[in-house]
Amino acid sequence: MKNIIITGSSSGFGLKAVKDFADKGNKVFATMRNPEGKNSEKKAELEGYSDHIKVVDMDVTNDDSVKKAMANILKEAGNIDILINNAGIMYIGITEAYSLEQARFQMETNYFGAIRTMQAVLPSMRKSGKGLIINTSSLVGRMSPPFFGTYTATKHALEGYSQALRYEVSPFGVDVVMVEPGPFGTGLLASGQMPAHNEVLDTYGELAGVPNAMGENFAQMLQSEDAPDPQWVVDAYLKLAEMPFGKRPTRTVVGITWGVDKINELTQPIQDNVLKEMQLDTVLGGVTS
Repeated sequence: MKNIIITGSSSGFGLKAVKDFADKGNKVFATMRNPEGKNSEKKAELEGYSDHIKVVDMDVTNDDSVKKAMANILKEAGNIDILINNAGIMYIGITEAYSLEQARFQMETNYFGAIRTMQAVLPSMRKSGKGLIINTSSLVGRMSPPFFGTYTATKHALEGYSQALRYEVSPFGVDVVMVEPGPFGTGLLASGQMPAHNEVLDTYGELAGVPNAMGENFAQMLQSEDAPDPQWVVDAYLKLAEMPFGKRPTRTVVGITWGVDKINELTQPIQDNVLKEMQLDTVLGGVTS
């Protein structure tokens, strides 16, 4: 039995992952905001599903909330074997028209939120000499399509942080990996906001309506019979959890690829060669690829 923390457990990949990891006999701490309020039904659903699931109130954008929740989890569990950073929000629209506040809020959730949870569990993982952190990135963590600018920035930041951290904690027996989903029907699109700067939108003419039309097309595609199944992402989590340390790929693309699998295949050897160029391969070269 492993002790597992999964953030963003009230919907999408997180909700499914909590159930599947619990089905395998693991103790799963499912974190979400407002489990006694807005997400009370999700809490009841998960805790009613399995005795192996415990829902924990945690807001990844709040320092005190994360510190308190993680301290309580570690006190109960003793150690954490796997952390899956799944919490996230996505805005699609004219990039220039999003306010700094809107960009910052996405960064607080998707990037700084992941840092908060990782820093909470890494000391115990390093001390125990084992652990796995799975950061849910995105195809747009490796490329930048139009209208995803503020969201893309958060995932590029998460990718950069995770890659460096992977090297640095590998000598302690801790793995850091990324899962890069393509578009899936998880409700992530519905979490978005319209751009705050309407005066900017007004100057874009017909182009201002393209993101909404694109979003509607995405929504229709993701509800069709041929749509990628969100279970594929959960299966990637499960597979990574079962793999031994040192054998897990740095990045796993799931679903529609948009060529990101080719980007990874091309760039990862160049990325890993940095260790040799910096003469760090003997110190940090235990986990590459």
